[in-house]
Amino acid sequence: MIKAAYLRVYVPGTAEDEAKPFEARLREVSDYGLMSESLNDGVLSATWNDTAYICPRNPRLRLLEGLLAFRNAYPGLTAELLIPEEVAERAAIELEALQDRQPDAKSHILSSPWHVPLRWFSAFDPEERSVVERGSGSDVLYRTTVAEAHGRLTRALVILQSAGFQDAVIDQAQELSNWIDGFEDTDMLELDYGGVAELFSDGSLALDETAADIQASLYALEAGNLDKASDHYGKAAARWAHAQSLTYMN
Repeated sequence: MIKAAYLRVYVPGTAEDEAKPFEARLREVSDYGLMSESLNDGVLSATWNDTAYICPRNPRLRLLEGLLAFRNAYPGLTAELLIPEEVAERAAIELEALQDRQPDAKSHILSSPWHVPLRWFSAFDPEERSVVERGSGSDVLYRTTVAEAHGRLTRALVILQSAGFQDAVIDQAQELSNWIDGFEDTDMLELDYGGVAELFSDGSLALDETAADIQASLYALEAGNLDKASDHYGKAAARWAHAQSLTYMN
């Protein structure tokens, strides 16, 4: 089973506000041939800073967007092998029809198989991290407001652009910032290691300082200290090297 990490936006509210609360993390084979979570609609719920929040799942929308994004991430023959053109075309047609029917529909959840993309950490302060216990062991959560996250991502973009990073790096950071910008400032952003946490020991999770290293790398870049920036980023990348390699192995 594919292990995944999640970046979620929660809006103020309770599960009772929705007709179909989320009941279980089931998995099924979709009609696009991908392993997916249950395609039943519903919500996730959370309480943070004494406020109740819900996260709409919009599973069909996320399936279609994720399939097309996955194909677009790989050029040429690789894309065709992973997602045949006829499948991508069918998904694009369905996605367009869904958006026509529900123009306000948007994904509240980003998922990443086998690892947490390092750019996700740039939205959080290290102090916003917590280690929680789940049935299968420890998990790591980061939570902040959309306003705080957007401010950090905007700053990160300015730093990366000023440092002369390649367009591919800038574009990925910009895409994340654009997604965050589509929500209200008072919404809550959550990074959940999810199943990816199982790839690490409880001790490794307790000592995980990825967000601190990413923020330190950005501060060093801003100050023009390229050696220090590279050192902190290298520590973060090394921490996730094994998990990220599983993405390509699978």
